[in-house]
Amino acid sequence: MKPSSPPGASAGRERWSQRVTAHSNALDLEPGVFSLDDPHAIALSLKRSAERSRRRKTTPFRSAMSMLNFFINRAGRQLAAEQRTRLEAAKDELRALYDRPRRH
Repeated sequence: MKPSSPPGASAGRERWSQRVTAHSNALDLEPGVFSLDDPHAIALSLKRSAERSRRRKTTPFRSAMSMLNFFINRAGRQLAAEQRTRLEAAKDELRALYDRPRRH
């Protein structure tokens, strides 16, 4: 999934959303976390990243959930239905890891 560049942007230039995903000021994500096949594995990876971070400004749960939501929202319609389903399931897995109620 390679987003198109805005008009006038050079071919090698990253979009700001790519920079945030790769180099968040709150979390250092494990490579390929959002492309994992298992929602539980995605949630565990986000949890590890959030708990290791010393730069986050909120709780590990909120940081991890925010990064997951950010990725889903920025992908928008370009996100395949199967991947969206997997990432939405990762939200429930993340809630379970932090003993938060699941949404139905």
